Amino acid sequence: MTKKIFWCSTCLNMSTRPRIGFDKLGRCNACVWVEEKKTLDWGARQSELKVLLDKYRSSNGTGFDCVVPVSGGKDGSYVAYTLKHKYGMNPLAITVRPALSLELGDQNLTNFISSGFNHIHISPNAKVMQKLNKLGFIEKGFPYYGWLIAIKTAVIQTAMNFNIPLIFYGEDGEVEYGGSTESKNNPLYNIEYMKRVYFEGGYDKVFDLVLADSQISAGDLAFWRFPSEEQVRTHDLAFTHWSYYEAWDSYRNYVVAKEHCGLKEKEEGTAGTFTNFAQNDQALYSLHAYLMYLKFGFGRATQDAGIEIRRGAMTRDQALHLVLAYDNQYPYDFLDLYLQYYEMTKEEFDAVLDKYANKELFEKVDGIWQPKFTVGEEFEV
Repeated sequence: MTKKIFWCSTCLNMSTRPRIGFDKLGRCNACVWVEEKKTLDWGARQSELKVLLDKYRSSNGTGFDCVVPVSGGKDGSYVAYTLKHKYGMNPLAITVRPALSLELGDQNLTNFISSGFNHIHISPNAKVMQKLNKLGFIEKGFPYYGWLIAIKTAVIQTAMNFNIPLIFYGEDGEVEYGGSTESKNNPLYNIEYMKRVYFEGGYDKVFDLVLADSQISAGDLAFWRFPSEEQVRTHDLAFTHWSYYEAWDSYRNYVVAKEHCGLKEKEEGTAGTFTNFAQNDQALYSLHAYLMYLKFGFGRATQDAGIEIRRGAMTRDQALHLVLAYDNQYPYDFLDLYLQYYEMTKEEFDAVLDKYANKELFEKVDGIWQPKFTVGEEFEV
């Protein structure tokens, strides 16, 4: 049975994107959402936000009111800054240290902290993180799977220890960039949603594989455990996305973070895309973007271009040229670092890439996977 591969008629989201939907005009749900946001009653959602903030605000003003996970990048910085300076909240910023942090990301985090925030830096067991990341790479095609889990679980564990029930994450990527719309009108989400959507249903499998390692104890995995349902109820935990309460604009976030939180962008270009002000905190993101390209046919440039199109800063034709120029880039820049971190030979590393390359979309030419498709031109597989 053949199936059609096609692109959004407004941006360049592909029909291969997990959980994405399209309307009768061929617009993806991210582009439809942009139009809906123009007439959405944001005043009502602001009222919801104020009720939520007042519910969890420290009554005597001496405690923390909420938790904001941050990396030192634009989005977490914007959310923390806005909560503190617009809404009078006292946020505790929390960072989970990534495996292969970059100098610019480390500096941006220092600048953010220095701009006036209380902050905790969590460093989960590096050996366990490496095993989880390697298993995620091999079993899920997700090169920082262990860190992805920890930015949920370790943050929640720390919030519980400080008795701070309210946790603000940035945007709901499914709604903003294309994917499931089930949470579009829900201010809060739960652990089941995190496991099913963010971890692509692989949390229990990867966790059990690590537990089977005789060198790792149950205690070593403490930062990677979710609270029980009873703990969620007892602590009255609430998980929410800032993008529910106001129109999300990643470029605005960048401007605010640059002006008020010391954010600096890269002076040189970024592998795989044309932007230089996002995802500068860790080396594994470039590998994640390349694997995304091999799995689904679109990479980081397509994602960045879609954001620019939807905010009116770029035409679809302009985006098309950038995607053709940037999306298909093997991660040579960090290759030696990846091989050392995963303890792999290049042959073993490439075998994992081969495992996840979509053979309907790609063919191997001179050792590198090349697309069978032309971006923007519908075809059948």
